[in-house]
Formats: sequence, C-alpha cells, structure tokens
Amino acid sequence: MSEFAIYSSLFLSAFSAATLLPGSSEALLTGFIASEKGTVGWLLAVATIGNVAGSAVNWVLGRFFIEFRDRKWFPVSEQGYLRAVRWYERFGVWTLLLAWLPIIGDPLTVIAGALRTRFWLLLLLVSIGKFGRYLFVAGVAVAWFGAAG
Repeated sequence: MSEFAIYSSLFLSAFSAATLLPGSSEALLTGFIASEKGTVGWLLAVATIGNVAGSAVNWVLGRFFIEFRDRKWFPVSEQGYLRAVRWYERFGVWTLLLAWLPIIGDPLTVIAGALRTRFWLLLLLVSIGKFGRYLFVAGVAVAWFGAAG
C-alpha cells in the first residue's frame, strides 16, 4: 500500500466517522501503527484533520440547513438533536471539547452551527478534543505493538 493510500484512507475514514457515514478511524489508525505503515506523527495529524473536517461539515449543516433536520439525510436524529441542545445549553461552547464522543459528538457540532458558534472557536475546541483522543489511541497502539515510526 502506498503512503498516499495509507494517509488518504485514514483521512476518509476519520472524515466519515465525524459525519453521517459510519467509520472506525481509531481501528484503522491502530492497524496502521501496528503494521508500521506510515509515520505515527503523520497518522495522528491526518486522522485529526480528517475528523475535524467532518465536524466542520456538521457545523455547516447546522448553520445553514438546520431547518431540514426532519429529513432522512440529515446526520442527526431529532432525539440526538434535542439531547445535544440540552448539553450545549447547560455547558456551553466547552462541550465541543467532547465532540469526539460517540453518539453525542456529531450532534454537538451540528448544534454549534445552528446556534451560530464562531467557526474558528469550533475548529479550535474540536481540534483539541479530537487530537487528544487520537493521541491516546496512538499512544496505546505504540505501547501495545512497540511501533515508534
């Protein structure tokens, strides 16, 4: 597998995991580290950038398309939307540090758009949280598999 294929497949997996498509970027990241494909630092950066880009798409959907949330193609269910609104109203913009969480993370980024959170602030907070998650996953993979590339 070429380096381009490694990094692009990780980017796409991380991107899709943050949008309406299912993805398992942590498993792919771990697999690449275990098989010593790519450089750990680059894998970490690509996964983070891809996942943050997916969250940016969710922000755009919330900002400009929230009135379509009842549509089948919209990435957040009504129940997920309402749960995220409650979290966001209770804890504010800091909830975006938890955008990496399953189930609640994607709706939080949609809500951030719907509630007109500044885009730069979304990028900053989501990047911190998602980088932290991937750093943890990569650290465990390196410790477990002994890869340090």
